[in-house]
Amino acid sequence: MVIFPIKTCVFCGDEFELKPDKPGFANRCPDCSQPEEAGGAPAHKDAIQIRTEHELNAERRRVMRDMLYRKEE
Repeated sequence: MVIFPIKTCVFCGDEFELKPDKPGFANRCPDCSQPEEAGGAPAHKDAIQIRTEHELNAERRRVMRDMLYRKEE
């Protein structure tokens, strides 16, 4: 099992695994690293959207961690 380092995105604050073939910047999550659409203004997220996504991602990580490291009784 390969363990990748956990980084925190400097843009949105979400945690992500830094994998070797991850596109974009090493200090940004994959969502924030994607290039902006050509010809349009960049879509900015407001604080509520960022916080909601952060909470959802934290809950997903917790559930995955619990599933991976659950002790069978």
